[in-house]
Amino acid sequence: MRLISFTHSDGPARAGVMVGGIVRDTGLSMRALLERGLDEVPTAGELSMSELTLLPPVPDPSKILCIGRNYREHAEEQSVEAPKQPLVFAKMPSSLIAHGTPIVLSPLTAEPDWEAELAAVIGTRCSHVAEADALGVIAGYTCLNDVSARDLQRGDGQWTRAKGLDTFCPMGPELVTPDEVGDPQDLEVRCLVNGETMQRARTDRMIHGVATLVAHLSAAFTLEPGDVIATGTPAGVGAFRDPPRFLRDGDVVRVGIERVGELENPVTAPRASG
Repeated sequence: MRLISFTHSDGPARAGVMVGGIVRDTGLSMRALLERGLDEVPTAGELSMSELTLLPPVPDPSKILCIGRNYREHAEEQSVEAPKQPLVFAKMPSSLIAHGTPIVLSPLTAEPDWEAELAAVIGTRCSHVAEADALGVIAGYTCLNDVSARDLQRGDGQWTRAKGLDTFCPMGPELVTPDEVGDPQDLEVRCLVNGETMQRARTDRMIHGVATLVAHLSAAFTLEPGDVIATGTPAGVGAFRDPPRFLRDGDVVRVGIERVGELENPVTAPRASG
């Protein structure tokens, strides 16, 4: 099953099921739908995509938990040791944008970078989940771009501002249930900028797999339906290219994940400050 979040005729955000070119409106927000469960999804009518404004699959997660340096090759391109335990940070929910929405380049950074990632969305409120049970609490998977301000990351010494700027978390377009995705450790992840492949790797190259991440995070935080786990990016980001390359006005970034979908966002000039 493929789910989206949308607004229609200025109404509240709600979730729908994609069936061909038709959206079956559930009448519920995505978080409410996940809390209710996906075994029997209600239908409150049908709409065409042309009638809708697309939102991130979960527009209002309580948490966006992210993992740094989770592909060995990404650690190697930075000339740092791969983490023995998952390296956890967070992005602000206010940074979320949908497929097709512009990434707006902040005047606070001259070094905005791309990071293609598989994201897992929690479907069941849980805490201290055993690794053997961890995939069972996942409602689905989606594409995420962990846009990062590298100069802020270096200058601040921690990553909150660098990762949490407005529009720096494109996600979507769909939430795809595990039965359609299969093994999350057997997916190709890629990133293209203006049609040029920048990142390409398989999720079996993760240092800490999805089940390990859910178990690790749930030992520290109670995970709620709709919470997002961004599982890390492979090698090929702009900061460690020779010469470095960063996002600029007019670029188009596409994150593609096998069996999950393609997330595309244009890049636009920074907003004026003040």
